[in-house]
Amino acid sequence: MTSKATFQRRIYSLLALATVIFLIFGLRLVDVQAVQASGFAHRATNEMWNSSILLAPRGTISDVNGVELARSVAAINIVVDQTMITDPQGTASLLSPVLKMPTTTLSTLLTGKKRYQVIVKQATPATWTNLNSSLDAYNQNVMKQRGGVSKRIVGFFSERSYVRDYPTGRLAASLVGIINDAGVGASGLEASMESTLAGKNGRYDYANGAGTIIPGSQQIVTDAKAGGGIQLTIDRDIQWVAQNAISKAVKSANAASGTVIVMNPKTGEILAQASAPNFDPANRKSISVESLRNPAVQDVYEPGSTGKIITLASAIEEGKTTPESVWTIPYSYKVGAAHFHDAEKHKTERLTTAGILALSSNVGAVQVGQKLSNATLYGYLTKFGIGQSTGSHLPGESAGLLPRVDSWSDTTAPTIAFGQGYSVTALQATSVFATIANDGIRVTPNVIAGFIDTNGGFTPSKPQTTTTVVSPATAQQMRLIMESVVSEQGTAPAAAIPGYRIAGKTGTAQRADAACHCYRGYTSSFIGFAPADQPKYVVSVVIQNPRGQHFGGVIAAPVFKDVMSFVLQSKHIPPTNTKKIPYALNEATLQKQKA
Repeated sequence: MTSKATFQRRIYSLLALATVIFLIFGLRLVDVQAVQASGFAHRATNEMWNSSILLAPRGTISDVNGVELARSVAAINIVVDQTMITDPQGTASLLSPVLKMPTTTLSTLLTGKKRYQVIVKQATPATWTNLNSSLDAYNQNVMKQRGGVSKRIVGFFSERSYVRDYPTGRLAASLVGIINDAGVGASGLEASMESTLAGKNGRYDYANGAGTIIPGSQQIVTDAKAGGGIQLTIDRDIQWVAQNAISKAVKSANAASGTVIVMNPKTGEILAQASAPNFDPANRKSISVESLRNPAVQDVYEPGSTGKIITLASAIEEGKTTPESVWTIPYSYKVGAAHFHDAEKHKTERLTTAGILALSSNVGAVQVGQKLSNATLYGYLTKFGIGQSTGSHLPGESAGLLPRVDSWSDTTAPTIAFGQGYSVTALQATSVFATIANDGIRVTPNVIAGFIDTNGGFTPSKPQTTTTVVSPATAQQMRLIMESVVSEQGTAPAAAIPGYRIAGKTGTAQRADAACHCYRGYTSSFIGFAPADQPKYVVSVVIQNPRGQHFGGVIAAPVFKDVMSFVLQSKHIPPTNTKKIPYALNEATLQKQKA
C-alpha cells in the first residue's frame, strides 16, 4: 500500500506540475498575442514613420490695381532617405541625366545616413514624373533577375514647395527685390517686408514602405500658414512707361544710370519708381550685388540747380525777396576768397528773382541766399527733409548728406544756395518739389497702399505724416516762378506739354567722384509737376554721368514730358483752363509791364 500511495502522490505531483507549466505557457501566449501585440505594432510603425516640412506660400506683392508683381507658384522638392540607398554611385549614374545634375554631385547627396536630404529644390512636376518613370523602368527590369529585390532603387519622395515668380519681369525689379535660395527676402520690399510676406511652415507625418509613401498615411501635425500680401501704390502701366522712358534716355546719353519717380504730392503715394539699368529677377546669374541696389533711395548726389527751389522759397517765406525783386547779376561773383560764376558767360544783367530761377543763375542764387543767416537756411533745408530719411521705409534708404551748420565755412552757404555742397536721394529731391506742389506741406512718401490677409481682406496703410514747411502763399508764388522755367525763355522748354500748365526746374550739377575725391562728370535732372495751378502729380527725372550732352533741360526734360503726358492722360486730368500771368524775368520787362 505504501508503495502504491507513493506512486499515486508522484502522479498527482506530475499532473500539478504539468498544469502549472501549461498555465504559464498560456499566460505567456496571451501576453504575446494580446498584451504585447500593440507594442510590437507601435514599434514597427515608428520604424517606418517619417516627418517632413509642410512649406507655406509667400505672400503676393501687387500693384495698386491688384496686378501681381511677385507671387508664389507651386513646385516640388525632391528628397531622399539616404539610409535606403544601397548603391549611391550607381543610382547617381542612372538619375543624373534625368535630374540634369553632375553624377559626382548627385552621388554625394545620396551618400550618408540622413533620413531627409533635399536633392532638387523647386523642381517642375515633369521632372518628378520623369524621375518616377526612370525608377519604375529600372526596378521592373531588376525584379526579373535573381536577387533583384535587393537591387531595387527606393527612397525618393516628393514634397510640396513653392517657387517665387515675377510675372512682370524687370518691371519695378529694384523696388520689389528678390528672395535668396533659402526663401528669405534678400533685397527690396521682399527683404524689408519679410515679416509680413513670409508664411509659417507646418509639419506632416507619413509612413513609408518599400521606399514610397504609403497612400493615406499622411497626417498634418501643424498646418502651414500662408504669408500676407502687400498692395503697392505703384501703377503697373505708369511704371512701364517710366521704365521704358528712362531706359531709352540712359542708353541714348550713354549714362551710368537713371531714375524716374512719379508721386502724388497730396498723399505721398508713389505711382512709379523706375531705374535703369535694372535686372531680371528670373535670371539669377545676371544679378550682381550692385544691381540689387535701389538708386532712387540709396544713391546720393548733389542736386545742383533743383536745389535753388529751397533757397528761393526760404527767402520769400522770410520776406527777404519777392518774385519780382530786381538783382544785379554779373557772370562772376566773389564771396570771401571764392569766386562763383554762372554756367555760361554773360554781361552783367538785371534779373528778377523769377528770372534767376528761370535762367538758373548760380550768382543770383548766391545773392538771394546771402539774405538768410546760416541758421535760417539750415533750418529750411531740414524742414524740406534734407539730411534725413524721408520716412518711406524703403530698404537701404540714405539720409543724404548735409553738413552741420556749426561746421559751415564762409563758402558753405553760397555753395549750398545754388545746390551743391550737400547731397540728396532722388526721392528726397522729389519730396521737395511735392512740398511746393502741396501748398508748402511735406507729406511722407509712401509705396505701400495696404495689406492683404490670407482671407483676402484689405487693411489700408496708416495716413502719412505731414510737416508744414512754407506758407500756401509762398508755395503759390514759387509755382508761378517755376512755370517760367518751362517757357521759351527758361532752361526747359522741352518739358512743356500742350494744353497744360507745367512748373519745374532743371538741374545740371557737377558729380562728386569718390575715386578721385573730386568733381568729375555731371548729374542731369528735371523735376516738375502738373497742372501748375492745381498740381496733381510730380515727376522727377535724374540721369547720372551722361556722356556728351549733359544739360538737364536737354536730356532729362523730354523724359519728364513723356512720363507726365501719360500720367495726365491715364488719370483723366483735363487740360488747364486757367491762364497764367507770368512774372517778369528781368528789369526791362518789369518796367514795360508797369508802364
